[in-house]
Amino acid sequence: MSTLHPTVEQAQALMELERHDQARELLARRLAEDPGDVRAWVKLGYCHLNAQDPGQAAAAADEALKVDPEDYLALLLRADALVRDNGWLTVQPILREAIRVAPHEPHAYAMLADAVWRESLVRFAKETGARELSTRDMDRLSRDAADLAMEALRLGPEHLYSHEIAHRIASAAGNGTVADQLDEAILRIDPGHSEALARQTAKAARAPGVGAAQAAELYADALATEPASDTMRRQLDHATYRLLRGTRWLAVLCVVLAGAMVNVFPSEDEPAPDLPVPIGQRLWCLVLMAAVWAFGAWRRYRRLRTGVRLNVRSLLRRGRWARVVVVQAIWAMLCALLIAELPWTDLSIPQLLFWAGLIPTAATIWFDRKKQG
Repeated sequence: MSTLHPTVEQAQALMELERHDQARELLARRLAEDPGDVRAWVKLGYCHLNAQDPGQAAAAADEALKVDPEDYLALLLRADALVRDNGWLTVQPILREAIRVAPHEPHAYAMLADAVWRESLVRFAKETGARELSTRDMDRLSRDAADLAMEALRLGPEHLYSHEIAHRIASAAGNGTVADQLDEAILRIDPGHSEALARQTAKAARAPGVGAAQAAELYADALATEPASDTMRRQLDHATYRLLRGTRWLAVLCVVLAGAMVNVFPSEDEPAPDLPVPIGQRLWCLVLMAAVWAFGAWRRYRRLRTGVRLNVRSLLRRGRWARVVVVQAIWAMLCALLIAELPWTDLSIPQLLFWAGLIPTAATIWFDRKKQG
């Protein structure tokens, strides 16, 4: 590969700083001096791509290929410009030419795997009219693309894009074991890879026996690594909401404890106690309810990491359903306290309070299960 002209080197440094307009001006100046500078044409093409102008990028690639029809980077630029313009189904000839020119470079193999995979799925859908593909069909249609992806991985064991394409193909084909291995490799190459991190965190959070608190902490840890991930932020909100939903069960349990103490529904076998219930018994019921909340909510909340505790407060400010859950828990607890702590002489009002605390809460426990908060 030829040495870069100092002006092209300067433009490349500006591109790395995302100052593409300034880089484009420098490259235009360089090309006015020497229209045969292939590297300048390629850099200019990527400036256009970064400006979301694939047409101009393709034109720059064509100019570079006029100077050197077998320039690998110019061929890749032409392929990138084409796929940015929804040309995945027509890009294969360019990528195969790039592989012929540089058979040991992994990127063209990875792009070709992507293009072959997409074309096979589109062709199958057109031929069969299928709107959804089974895992078996996906596996069969992905074999050629998977072979190309494996070749890209062989040529570039540290090449991130090859791992991403191989993972996409393996995941679509239902090969979860290979997909997990590829995710681990992606995170070894790039520990902050948002998609792989989100997938691995979600897998760990959904494992059997992992509760809402553990899931929330897993997502909080992942967000500390990749704070810009919207996917993991949503999952953290969902796990936090599951934590808040658990408070309603505690409140319902307290309502049941209070109702059992007063025996709001007496029978011949279990007649109602003499009213009012002695103060010692009422205080003991209060102790039991405090223990329920201490071990069921407060102790758990205090053990949560700071990031999760902050998200609990944040979700309460942002999420309508999160506030609904907390209000319902407070309402049920208020009913439980009124039943247990006031010296009732008649069962009619405790019975009313029992149903008032139980029914509105229990009616929505299943309804809002899939809410995000």
